[in-house]
Amino acid sequence: MYVIVIGAGEVGSNIAASLADSHEVVLIDRDGDVVDSLTYELDVLPLEGDGTSLDTLEEAGIAQADMVIACTDGDETNIVACATAKTVSDAFTIARVKRTEFLDTWSGVEGAFGVDFMVCTDLLTAQSIVRIAGLPGARDVDSFADGCVRMAEFEVSEGSPIADETVADADRFESLTFAAILRNGDVTIPRGDSVIEVGDKVIVIGNPESVRQFARSLTPAEDLGEIEDVYIIGGSEIGFQTARLFEERGIRPHIVEADPGRARDLAEELTRSIVFENDATDVEFLHEEHVDEADLVVTTLESDEKNLLVSLLAKRVGATRTVTVVENGRYVDLFETVGVDVAVNPREVTAEEITRFTREEHTENIAIIESDRAEVLEVEVDGESLLANRTIADAAADLPEGVVVGAVTRNGQFITPRGNTVVEVGDHAVVFVDTNVLDDVASRL
Repeated sequence: MYVIVIGAGEVGSNIAASLADSHEVVLIDRDGDVVDSLTYELDVLPLEGDGTSLDTLEEAGIAQADMVIACTDGDETNIVACATAKTVSDAFTIARVKRTEFLDTWSGVEGAFGVDFMVCTDLLTAQSIVRIAGLPGARDVDSFADGCVRMAEFEVSEGSPIADETVADADRFESLTFAAILRNGDVTIPRGDSVIEVGDKVIVIGNPESVRQFARSLTPAEDLGEIEDVYIIGGSEIGFQTARLFEERGIRPHIVEADPGRARDLAEELTRSIVFENDATDVEFLHEEHVDEADLVVTTLESDEKNLLVSLLAKRVGATRTVTVVENGRYVDLFETVGVDVAVNPREVTAEEITRFTREEHTENIAIIESDRAEVLEVEVDGESLLANRTIADAAADLPEGVVVGAVTRNGQFITPRGNTVVEVGDHAVVFVDTNVLDDVASRL
């Protein structure tokens, strides 16, 4: 596939990295130094220029392009780039936007803006936050097979009931598979005698109830109650969308916004939320409004530094769990190291959604694990698949190390994968794949 990526920021570079090994990729950015620096890391064709310019697109080979991905930080730039590409090619166009107004217009009119698929960063981030919030202790959560399968990542802390246990001992749930252990940056496919250590991150795949039971088994008893008291610090678009999604789930969130005008707008639009006009760094206010009793505090302020400060302050006064938005992807691990429970990077969430459209046609869904150390793929099994009409044990013998079939669904029903499970054509398989063998495996599934 011939792909033109417009924008060499975090989103564009992540997408280009995921494509470069198996596709021809042209990476366009106005900053030539940025593009040139990435060519030392990625096997892409760099091009300095304006992605909205027809001349630039023609120089990039738009006539032969199969896909154009516009993912700069400018909504209008991305839309115009896609529209321009459509005037001279039949390439599939993907536009990244932040403002939900563009998404609403595009969703209501087929082919609007000349965009075939639109990704809204703010909405995707809010959806990610709400998914994580619904599972105690999870660092990452994704659903597959129309919600029949759930993947979740958990960190094993001191005192965890599975610390120093073997996987065989920890696997106490019938419809759950331990897909991987992440330790010191390495991905390990666990065996029954693999020992889970403090500091490990474990990836589990199973039906939603089994994953929830597993999450609850890792969570202190006092933290097991349903999420009720939710505080959202910052009335940004991400904060607004997060509150709206919580409202849809019957939760009445509290929103803290310092700007009077924005606070008033939020109160008018979010009729089931409680909006405070105040500075969230005011410790007295936090105590007065019982933030110390919060089940969850979500910070969506305008800077990473403020989000970190307020998250740590909320934990200090007694909030149970914090989730914060981190715009700079390099800060994610740092934030979680110093005390934030979960850091969500909007650019990484967006890159994951766009990457899904660049995989094989039968790949239904995708989750990127730990900045692309691994991926979880949902594939619909066809007659050419390595899995078709074979037992999982038989198929595994032809697969490299680093691959685990985590779940199978058939006609919407969950099937716990075991060695003697026969995978049939038409089934959906949810498979964990180490990035090192992804290109070899993805086309064979």
